[in-house]
Amino acid sequence: MGKRRVYVIGTGGSISCVGDSRLDLLNYNYADRHLTIDEMVARIPEAHEFADIRAEQFLNSYGGDIAPPQWLDLARRIEQIFHDDAEAAGVVIAHGTSTLEEAAYFLNLAVRSSKPVVITGAMRPSTGLGTDADINLYDAIRVAASPDAAGKGALVVLNNEIQAARDVTKTNTSRLETFKSGELGFLGYADADGKVVFLRAPTRSHTASSEFDVDSITALPRVDIACAYSGVDGSAVKALVDTGCAGIVSAGLGSGSAPRAFLDALCEAQRRSVCIVMASQVGSGRVMAKRSFTEKGFVVADNLAPKKARILLMLALAQTRDVGEIQRIFLTY
Repeated sequence: MGKRRVYVIGTGGSISCVGDSRLDLLNYNYADRHLTIDEMVARIPEAHEFADIRAEQFLNSYGGDIAPPQWLDLARRIEQIFHDDAEAAGVVIAHGTSTLEEAAYFLNLAVRSSKPVVITGAMRPSTGLGTDADINLYDAIRVAASPDAAGKGALVVLNNEIQAARDVTKTNTSRLETFKSGELGFLGYADADGKVVFLRAPTRSHTASSEFDVDSITALPRVDIACAYSGVDGSAVKALVDTGCAGIVSAGLGSGSAPRAFLDALCEAQRRSVCIVMASQVGSGRVMAKRSFTEKGFVVADNLAPKKARILLMLALAQTRDVGEIQRIFLTY
């Protein structure tokens, strides 16, 4: 079998950053200098042994500056690649780690293809001592070129591990092994023996089975996250409603609840036609449809983290305002 064609798209982030020295592992973002995606690919000539690589620059900026409008454009570009090039085996996105899990989950919902979309980044800049930039990009290309990666949704690859976009989150500010999938675990390995090994697969709907059509969406509705904590009142919720948001995700305590004043503000927001989704900041476990939520007309996030729930709610609100339908969507994806 010949080389499989993989598109590699650069968006910036630490994986592309140029520091002042090899020991600049902290302040490298300050000068805002980046390698291009062509320069990044040139650092891993070994990847050309198994992949026909097509590199293109989409953005080159701090990952935190990539927002929903750029997600829409990126999803459309990936779908265009798969539509125009039948030989494209997969796409790799080099991305900043600060918002990597959010971009990955959006692509998991928005790119309607069974071909792999693989997102990677780095915790150390490309010029840093002990950088993980090269090996992560190399592994991501390997996974995107693997026939076994098809049909598993958007994937996140760092530290030789393959994670599901829906489950993965950044868990540490600076360690290389920061991306984890909590109690659910990662999907498999991109290991040193050259093998791409999957041990499990996601079961929730994604990519090819997604109902979301980004070509019909001109802009995503505004959705914000309100955080609950001891003694919180409704001020933040009221301020978000005043901005004109279409939805609020409550990052609740424990199983998703919050102090009474905060819940009262959410009820008032719901009466003003703001969709409310109850999530939890705990980090694992489900927020279930208990009576105190359903009677108020709130949607429950199941086990989606607040940041992931925000993304799903934006896409849901782009096609419906019916609370029952939105709840179905949250139990599907």
